[in-house]
Amino acid sequence: MRKLRPDDLDDLAALFADADVVRYVGDGQPVGRDEAERALHSTLLRWQEQGFGRWATLDRTTGEFIGIGGFRSLFGTPEVVYHLAKAHWGKGYATELARAALRFGFEDRGFDRIVAIAKPQNAASIHVMEKLGMQFEKHARYYDIDAVQYQIRREDFSWQGSSYRLLPDPDA
Repeated sequence: MRKLRPDDLDDLAALFADADVVRYVGDGQPVGRDEAERALHSTLLRWQEQGFGRWATLDRTTGEFIGIGGFRSLFGTPEVVYHLAKAHWGKGYATELARAALRFGFEDRGFDRIVAIAKPQNAASIHVMEKLGMQFEKHARYYDIDAVQYQIRREDFSWQGSSYRLLPDPDA
């Protein structure tokens, strides 16, 4: 994992243009390059302002871009998020990425509690949350979208031997 960079725009735009990848995101519609660029710049700004954001997630062996994940702020609460290219679904990467993000959040950023939300019909994402030890917290409505919210507290998190490596930030 490494911080997203401006040169990730092509990969990010391709990810967000895939209807299957964004099926449960926002209004469920693919977005164009301009919207992907706005999301990229927003993520870069979050890293500067809040000290956390989303990473580009790379295959350990090939270096191939497989998706994004990390954190965003859900009304002041850190929310773990993950989006993977369809070619990488079903390989355990979402769980691995989210577990690494939780570990980073609790160990490196000192968060006490982290949430995740999903549309109720997104069984795969809910399954990932449950595998991470996150507990159902409530049904909620965010940005005019019905969601289920799960949460985990630092004392309840088990990193289960998961390793992650943050690649150096050339801007640091």
